Amino acid sequence: MSDLKFLDENAIDKLAGLVLELASQLHEERARRVALETILTTAGALDPAAIEALVNDPAFRDRSRADADASIRRLMRILEEDGGPQGPLRAEAPGPEPSQKDPA
Repeated sequence: MSDLKFLDENAIDKLAGLVLELASQLHEERARRVALETILTTAGALDPAAIEALVNDPAFRDRSRADADASIRRLMRILEEDGGPQGPLRAEAPGPEPSQKDPA
């Protein structure tokens, strides 16, 4: 077996932070979605089949993919940022994504 090393010690801590942040976001999103679907279907304002139909809509899929890509970019910053162990997760500041910063 080769001695390939993919992550250094700092990256392992950042990866753990990424996984925990992602799990937290997934749990909150899932709980909110289930609550919303339950409220709307119970009130008769939403047909459960309408949700299934929307999943197959190309415009909806494109928007969902763009939202997922933006979320993944934010999460990947955890692995890419340098900083002290006191603040493993940086506050999200409004503004352009790192790749869109003004070079001046």
